[in-house]
Amino acid sequence: MGISGGETPVLTIADWCLLAAVLLFLLTIAPIKPLAGRAFDNRQPRSAAFYDTPLRQRALGAHQNGIETYPFFATAVLLAEFHQAAQGWIDALAIAFVVSRLFYVAAYVGDRSTVRTALWNIGFGFNLGIFLLAGYGPAGAKIGIALGLAWAAMTAAILLVLDRRR
Repeated sequence: MGISGGETPVLTIADWCLLAAVLLFLLTIAPIKPLAGRAFDNRQPRSAAFYDTPLRQRALGAHQNGIETYPFFATAVLLAEFHQAAQGWIDALAIAFVVSRLFYVAAYVGDRSTVRTALWNIGFGFNLGIFLLAGYGPAGAKIGIALGLAWAAMTAAILLVLDRRR
């Protein structure tokens, strides 16, 4: 109904998760700058030289990845809501996506590359679940989640083997 129906519009939990995802990628990089003290020059906020330390590089990488994953997340949520998929499913999967991204950022900044990759794939599975929910209902969501989890397990296993060989 919304505004034209005379009702007050209400944001869903998934809608709030869209904002949370934006805040997460902004807050991934924001603290790095003031914590750097004089090393950060606000006249050149994107200076490559500022990101010459490993921690700053990882924070920037996590930030950029958040920007890269956001369009698909936003599209999936809005598409599922447009198609009037089960809102409880959309909300739950959106929360799962944001939580997986929170852990992803922690793994990225904490230099846990294999865990980071697994978490990225898990988050993608939740996102794929939202997308497939739009057209195929809960069965589609379950398929998307299962694919993401299977891919995450497979890539983590491969990366663990490769890490041991180094």
